[in-house]
Amino acid sequence: MSEKKANLVFIPFPILSHQAAAVELAKLLVDRDERLSITFIIMKLPTDTKVSPYPEIPRMNFVELPQSESNYAEWSKTPKFFLARFMESQKSRVRDAVAEILLNESNTNRISGFVIDLLCTAMIDVVNEFGIPSYMYFICGGAASLRLLFHLQSLTDDENQDLMEYENSDVAISVPSFVDPVPAKVWPSDVFNQDGCFPYFIRKFRETKGIILNTFLEFEPHAVKSLLDDDKIPPVYPVGPMIQSRGGEISDMNKRKHDEIIEWLDEQPDSSVVFLCFGSMGCFDGDQVKEIAVALENSGHRFLWSLRKPAPKGKMQFPGEYENPGEVLSEGFLERTVGIGKIIGWAPQMAVLSHPAVGGFVCHCGWNSVHESVWCNVPMAVWPLAAEQQLSAFQYVKEYGMAVEIKIDYRAGCNVIVEADKIEKAIRQLMDPESKVRVKVKEFQEKSRMAMMKGESSYNFLGSLIDDFMGNIS
Repeated sequence: MSEKKANLVFIPFPILSHQAAAVELAKLLVDRDERLSITFIIMKLPTDTKVSPYPEIPRMNFVELPQSESNYAEWSKTPKFFLARFMESQKSRVRDAVAEILLNESNTNRISGFVIDLLCTAMIDVVNEFGIPSYMYFICGGAASLRLLFHLQSLTDDENQDLMEYENSDVAISVPSFVDPVPAKVWPSDVFNQDGCFPYFIRKFRETKGIILNTFLEFEPHAVKSLLDDDKIPPVYPVGPMIQSRGGEISDMNKRKHDEIIEWLDEQPDSSVVFLCFGSMGCFDGDQVKEIAVALENSGHRFLWSLRKPAPKGKMQFPGEYENPGEVLSEGFLERTVGIGKIIGWAPQMAVLSHPAVGGFVCHCGWNSVHESVWCNVPMAVWPLAAEQQLSAFQYVKEYGMAVEIKIDYRAGCNVIVEADKIEKAIRQLMDPESKVRVKVKEFQEKSRMAMMKGESSYNFLGSLIDDFMGNIS
């Protein structure tokens, strides 16, 4: 008889960072075991999400669903309900796509599991209809963040606590995955949504057969152990760090931008440039932009700044690019910083962080950005904007001492201006060649590169995950 093979169905959330993270996990799996193949079900948001072309990789297939024709304009009026409404609109399409995949499977190549993005947990109900196990890919944060979410859900469901009482308070609570009490001001903002969706969302996590984490045991030993020791939480598989490909397929326009950026960096001394980039959704209003500009100029350090233009008010769009950055910057800033700094829009982040000229990274503390900075041995000054970023910033600044704080309890749209003096001070600390954070980041870089080698922790967890997948069809 032919050896049985397993097809995994991935359901990523349809924005660039989430789809790219799903592809990296899929590549890790198919490279490790030739019995595995991956089918992606790709939903489409009713807006441009800047998704790159799908990579052509053996044993990976992409099934595109029709673009949503739902009432997007109406949904946009209440953004906090957008995710739930979009996912509900996609259930029948996903159900039909899964049925079609099942029609084409054979006895020797069967679906062994669904890997579902944490933002797509509504699809667990659809998957359950087919009697096939689901696994969650928790890409927005690591083991400590995940354990906090389970802890807060337990406080709500088991102890009947109202989490809204903690909003804007100075309270800090003990959480099994953190050494220090965690202030409510750095909890993910979704915890405080009054729609009551948060506990439901986390309950769905518990229905899965396993949770895949882009972290590694040596990075979060205390947090990973606290998850593994809790029999009310599905098994966790820390298989990272998964670093997104250093280039991939990019448009001709972005290829030109990439080359121009690298050429500029080539002209700069080693470790002399501070890189500012706040992710695909990260942007600031004009007053805050001017404070950053003053801080950069006063610091005297060379800089590469990914400056994004906010979407029009009231519209759910991704930040764009300025045709003329001078319209938002202080008068004369561009002229005074010629040869010292460079303003860009889109940034090839891994290529920049890998460049020897870059000595510091001012970032939003998104989980992928954190791993990339550690992998490239570039220390961070953290300025979280939303979602889980405040919690990650707390972890790296307070628990690990591996990042400089700008403002870890900042939230985009909060009408708080971080002043130039504070930003300048953080940049000077960040770029100090003798800073303690540099030593810490170097230490974690060595651990991160070791974790995925044969016989090491992430390699072993990945093997256990594959064994679980194959056991579903034995």
